Amino acid sequence: MGKDQIENQTIIRRLKSVEGHIRGIQKMVAEDAYCIDIVNQVQAVQKALHKINSLVLDRHLHTCVTTAIQGDDADERERVITEVLSVFNAKAK
Repeated sequence: MGKDQIENQTIIRRLKSVEGHIRGIQKMVAEDAYCIDIVNQVQAVQKALHKINSLVLDRHLHTCVTTAIQGDDADERERVITEVLSVFNAKAK
């Protein structure tokens, strides 16, 4: 099994975990659980999603971005750099 497949499996496993966590939060809301408990669970999901986002971004930087920067196509380099910057700029807002 290649590195990409292992990374994909890791990301999918984490996404499935988040999916289950969300279902648990839905049940908590339906059962009128204590609000702070719900908030804590939502924050845990946000942290898990942040980790998934970091894994995907890391893979993107080490594959797509690296390939574009090392390539001869100046327009593609600029497009990829702009794309990455837009992700960070959106996060800062």
